[in-house]
Amino acid sequence: MSDPNSSPEVVDINLALVRRLVANQFPQWAGLPIRPVEFGGWDNRTFHLGNSMTVRLPSARHYAEQVEKEQFWLPKLAPGLPLPIPEPLGMGVPGKDFPWHWSIYRWIEGATATIERIADLTDFAKALSGFLTALQRIDGTGGPLPGRHNFFRGGPLKTYDEEARQAMAALDGKIDTDAARSVWETALNSNWQGSPVWFHGDVSWGNLLVDRGQLSAVIDFGTSGIGDPACDLVIAWTLFQGESREVFRAGLQLDVATWARARGWALWKAMIVFAGMAGTNSPGAESSCRVIHEVIADYKL
Repeated sequence: MSDPNSSPEVVDINLALVRRLVANQFPQWAGLPIRPVEFGGWDNRTFHLGNSMTVRLPSARHYAEQVEKEQFWLPKLAPGLPLPIPEPLGMGVPGKDFPWHWSIYRWIEGATATIERIADLTDFAKALSGFLTALQRIDGTGGPLPGRHNFFRGGPLKTYDEEARQAMAALDGKIDTDAARSVWETALNSNWQGSPVWFHGDVSWGNLLVDRGQLSAVIDFGTSGIGDPACDLVIAWTLFQGESREVFRAGLQLDVATWARARGWALWKAMIVFAGMAGTNSPGAESSCRVIHEVIADYKL
């Protein structure tokens, strides 16, 4: 097995590589067609394998730890959830062609949850809050605590304090920095008081699938773990608004302090993207600016 400490940071993942990996490690599926999916994500690269499977490979070394976690925990989470989640069918091992573990999953039908594909945003909010409530109720004993494997999702926001304040300084004059500081410091001044609960860690449109306008599945549990569920509520400002936001919040029935920390999570991510800080990606400056204004307006209510 390759030494993960000596592996490269990033690997060029292409169709030829995936064909070799499947042929060498899963010869029973070597004859099936392979093609990239329309939206393969940032943390991993995903390919169709035949008509009923996907191949998923971490795109960089700091995502590689997530593979074994998903392989172990997803089958344990699935029975307690009201919607499909990825079902592991096989785990590839590191080798000369690819230095990390990788996965084969059963294919889940559906398209990513862009706003135009959602039939009714309020119904969608209700279904998503129901899914997250069910996830939080699953026994978390032995689950993965926040750490490097999930970029400390589910842990204290103070992990990102320096980064958030750098972004605030960079955005001075572009946003209401006094209000942003109040949102951030309010979020920092509370902690999850309950036992650690399961969270997804990246509840965003690209990890939610829709079928005929309805929420049909939740994918990509790479940043999942047990801890504070506030990180799962960011979608309240990135996707929902008005009635749909209220329905989402009512369905989760979490305390005021948890929502304050959720605003902090949303603000941190939107600010670092809007400020163009290193390592950031989608949704881009315009969308991030809107999220910042939405979070601040919600805080002032």
